[in-house]
Amino acid sequence: MPSPTQRALARVPERWKPTLVQHRKLVKFLLVGGTCFVLTMAVDLGLKFTVLQHKPVVALTVATVIATVVSYVLNRQWSFRANGKHREAILFLVVSALAVAVNDLPLVFSRYVLDLREPDVTPLVQEVADFLSGMIVGTLLAMVFRFWAMNRWVFTRTRLQPPAEELEPERV
Repeated sequence: MPSPTQRALARVPERWKPTLVQHRKLVKFLLVGGTCFVLTMAVDLGLKFTVLQHKPVVALTVATVIATVVSYVLNRQWSFRANGKHREAILFLVVSALAVAVNDLPLVFSRYVLDLREPDVTPLVQEVADFLSGMIVGTLLAMVFRFWAMNRWVFTRTRLQPPAEELEPERV
């Protein structure tokens, strides 16, 4: 039975298949990130409009923590197919914490350097600027940082790497 990845790849036009296969780790990482982005927004909005109406920062924090846990599981099991290591989980948490800071930088720049906040701008302009700088630009920067950092430090030994004996030339 074909895997979900194989079934999805069967629906892709032939000219794109070699590129997607060549960059499969990045494609999977982007799919996990997109899923977690939607999950973060859904949980955040759900909490902000129900039990955490007056605590939007707490709502976003809870949503981000939930999405980070889902991201860890999906990236470990699917995107990077990593062998389990205790060190990996700690490094994942460090990278994720740094990525939150990377994600916040465009919002800080928009609000406090460009001064795109009330009373200097209308509430609508402030909210659009916050969304574009924090959710769009910040998320894209954090995604690039996470992919690089996960590849470099967290999921360094993957199941896709051949064993050492396969790398040696065959002796006759």
